[in-house]
Amino acid sequence: MNARLAGAYRQAPHCSGMASRPQQNVVGPMVAKLRNQHGWTQAMLAARCARIGWDVGDNLIAKVEAQIRCVTDFELIFLARALGVEVQDLIAPACKRSK
Repeated sequence: MNARLAGAYRQAPHCSGMASRPQQNVVGPMVAKLRNQHGWTQAMLAARCARIGWDVGDNLIAKVEAQIRCVTDFELIFLARALGVEVQDLIAPACKRSK
């Protein structure tokens, strides 16, 4: 793992009184932003994912958005399709923040 990735892995949002955890993905905030722009609940996004072939629950969407669950490459593709964006649209904001 290169130094930049290692540093990003160690970064985590801090909540008072809670032990910090390393972020498990970089797309969670953008997933939440796009979902909210559509006016969808997490359950509604999960249902859209299910219609295109990924059987997922709203609890998993919540974990992805909170960055406490890893996202596989296949899941990333499903999320992008369900949200009507390209995969790069989910990743690009995180790449800009890390520079």
